[in-house]
Amino acid sequence: MNDAALIERIAARGDGVTADGRHVAGGVPGDRLAADGTLVPGPNRAAPVCRHFGKCGGCQLQHVAEAALADFVRDRVVGALAAQQVVASEVLPALLSPPRSRRRAALTAIRAGKQVALGFNAAQSNQIVDMRECALLLPDLFSLVAPIRALLATIAPQRRPVKVKLQMLDQGAEVLLEGVRADGLDAAMALQDFAGAHALARLAIDQGDGLETVWQPEPPTVRFDGIAVEVPPFAFLQPTAAGQAALVEAVARAIGDTGAVADLFAGVGTFALSVQAGRKVYAAEGARDAVLALTSAANRARALVATEHRDLFRRPLIPAELDRFGAVILDPPRAGAEEQVKQLAASAVPCIAYVSCNPASFARDAKALVAGGYALDWVQPVGQFRWSTHVELAARFSR
Repeated sequence: MNDAALIERIAARGDGVTADGRHVAGGVPGDRLAADGTLVPGPNRAAPVCRHFGKCGGCQLQHVAEAALADFVRDRVVGALAAQQVVASEVLPALLSPPRSRRRAALTAIRAGKQVALGFNAAQSNQIVDMRECALLLPDLFSLVAPIRALLATIAPQRRPVKVKLQMLDQGAEVLLEGVRADGLDAAMALQDFAGAHALARLAIDQGDGLETVWQPEPPTVRFDGIAVEVPPFAFLQPTAAGQAALVEAVARAIGDTGAVADLFAGVGTFALSVQAGRKVYAAEGARDAVLALTSAANRARALVATEHRDLFRRPLIPAELDRFGAVILDPPRAGAEEQVKQLAASAVPCIAYVSCNPASFARDAKALVAGGYALDWVQPVGQFRWSTHVELAARFSR
């Protein structure tokens, strides 16, 4: 076989790519494409660990061996930077979260007659793959799937999708059900019985007129550096504890022992509370409920964290504000932080720790920062969404 038929890399959507640019579904680096179009397996393949692989959209890369999977995560970052002609001094090896470590997930359910299908959607489809096993979710979360399926058989409307959101908090699992019908005493009792039987931290439902908490024995919390934050329903958290630890460690390494720090797009305080010891932190966030949760937690802990409810897309910090800080932590949504980055590029901030869940928008913002005089010192790729094409990272910029 010629070299043109060798699968050299995995593309952003999970296809293998040959040396001459052909995309091959299911191809892995080291495989070869035979003349008749069949794949000849190479050394970087793995046996999928879940019966749903190939149908379920939760995983795209279970057929890829561990080392090649880590290379894919790193290569996504390298490729995005190359597309913007940005050079990093160092791109570190990727850190992958282990199997069965996902602590949050959004599933979909649909009821047909007395049968309920519950799981992730099929790849590129609205069809639901009825989840009977999962190598992604924490076992304690997966153990709720069958009981939720039974509960929905009584409160899910016929043939209309119900969104099922799961998250593990300090006190146990949080379950949010959107699109259910829970009128009457029987439904109310069924919800209470379900929550009590499974020792939930919180159970909330949305019947179409807003979220209603129906079970919450005590305020549910999550801890950052030992500080408990009373989080709002399905507040954004990093999807795995291992991934969160990797990103927090990278941010701490990036900012070092600098004094005052600004945490922009701070959420409920993942980074602000994790790095606050021994320094002042300013935390800005556009979601009001997240800011309130962070403010209360910081006040209870007597942490020197000043918070502001601020839409950084409409009202980014300007250089005169930014220049007060020895470092800035930036953790924007997938779209990146284009307006805030323009202001950072014009600032004199010595160090920026940038956390991203989208290598493409990160690379675009990196290009603007480098054009403004920053150096990209290093990038740490992180694969929290194991076996998927979704890649996260943390990076350090400095003047």
